[in-house]
Amino acid sequence: MEGSCNNHYNFVTVFLILLAFTTAASAARPATGHTNTEFIRTSCKSTTYPNLCFSSLSSRSNAIGVSPQLLAHESLSVSLETAQSTSAMMIKVAHSQGMTPREVGAMQDCVEELSDTVSELRKSLGEMKQLRGRDFDMKMSNIQTWVSAALTNEDTCTEGFAGKAMNGKVKTVVRKKILEVAHMTSNALALINSLDALHG
Repeated sequence: MEGSCNNHYNFVTVFLILLAFTTAASAARPATGHTNTEFIRTSCKSTTYPNLCFSSLSSRSNAIGVSPQLLAHESLSVSLETAQSTSAMMIKVAHSQGMTPREVGAMQDCVEELSDTVSELRKSLGEMKQLRGRDFDMKMSNIQTWVSAALTNEDTCTEGFAGKAMNGKVKTVVRKKILEVAHMTSNALALINSLDALHG
């Protein structure tokens, strides 16, 4: 029993170290340009998580300017980067010692879901770069479909760690990181929908 507790402790310790590393690596640079940052702040009010939206995008204010399309593009980019770093971390954690069979199964399912998420967000970002001209509506529809699918994958991953059968610490750290990806994706979808409404 003591060995099992130690294994869980070691697993959570490794996970927290990886979590701290990815958080530090993605720390935002100070934002510049009052007009640009105010545009981002105002636009983020239409999202589900406005504070997260602003904090994740304000460091990119120079690249965004006051363009709704560039805002949606950068939001997708942030979502993709977050999903990629989380996916890499989950793959490492999935090979850690000390997890129950139920946790291992949920982790493996989550890794697959995140892989699909990364693929869908990457396709969306590629389509966003070509979002212009007569094909706007078709490309926008593709983007909305892929980002919605990515969000569904993230929700499925989170649900896999629900229930009392999961270890409390493992469930807490995993769900926290997955929820961050889901919230980023939800915000990106809201900004994409706002862009579609402007065009329409």
